[in-house]
Amino acid sequence: MKLPDVLLLSLSLALIIIGIHLSLTQGIGVSYSVFMFAIALLFWFQYRRMQTKAMEKAQPKKPIKKSKRRK
Repeated sequence: MKLPDVLLLSLSLALIIIGIHLSLTQGIGVSYSVFMFAIALLFWFQYRRMQTKAMEKAQPKKPIKKSKRRK
């Protein structure tokens, strides 16, 4: 995972925790936008991860050259 992916995942987790705290203290109506933003970040994280996997599959793999060992 690259740094932007880690940041997206961490920020979405932090927003979920903040949303839970807000819903317990002030109600679900106040925390709704925080939850939606956290879910949007999770979708963005998933999209980036799928794009990375697709790019890795699209690249042709180079054959590994075996080195000759001396005995």
